[in-house]
Amino acid sequence: MVKQTKSTQQFVDVKEIRDGAVILKNGSLRRILLVSGVNFELKSEEEQNIITYAYQNFLNSLDFSVQFIIHSRKMNIGDYLDKLRDRKEQETNELLKNQIMEYVEFIGSFVESNEIMAKTFFVVVPYDSIAVSKGGKKFLGFFGFGEKKDGVLEKTFEKKMIQLNQRTDQVTSGLVQVGLRVVPLNDEELIELFYNLYNPEAVEKKDLKIAEQ
Repeated sequence: MVKQTKSTQQFVDVKEIRDGAVILKNGSLRRILLVSGVNFELKSEEEQNIITYAYQNFLNSLDFSVQFIIHSRKMNIGDYLDKLRDRKEQETNELLKNQIMEYVEFIGSFVESNEIMAKTFFVVVPYDSIAVSKGGKKFLGFFGFGEKKDGVLEKTFEKKMIQLNQRTDQVTSGLVQVGLRVVPLNDEELIELFYNLYNPEAVEKKDLKIAEQ
């Protein structure tokens, strides 16, 4: 008997990525925001109190749940070392050439023996669909409200996006009040993020372009 193997997609809740939103298989939407960090310990006591109070107000203002994610991954410094090697080849001063090469060798060996991790902070803003039981679906189907046509589905998606965008604006405004920078990920960045999450062996292969900026 041949054992059938299931594809990875069957175990992933993401149906598609569109208009900067993650669409789940159950119809729910998610917006992922990239958020800057703040070194709380380096702030004065007064500044810490202001940040804490602003964050408390932000949480109290929400009437929906949000998810905070800290993503740690190994840094890829290959491009940086390649640029240094190119700089060495362009250098005419032999002393500087040797210094650049020694620096490249030092950084390379240091990273090999000590993994350098980069932390990225995300906030996930949800908009969940109203769940309908199987019996409810049959009941709606009896009155002609069962399967939706493409046009109706599109209008439903647009309504969900309006709600999701309103929530995103509320979360963004609250985090800005705390003193953080907030940027929503676009389709390309979302695809790259999920690729890295589901392919940990290649997680340092690519960095988010928006994070580099």
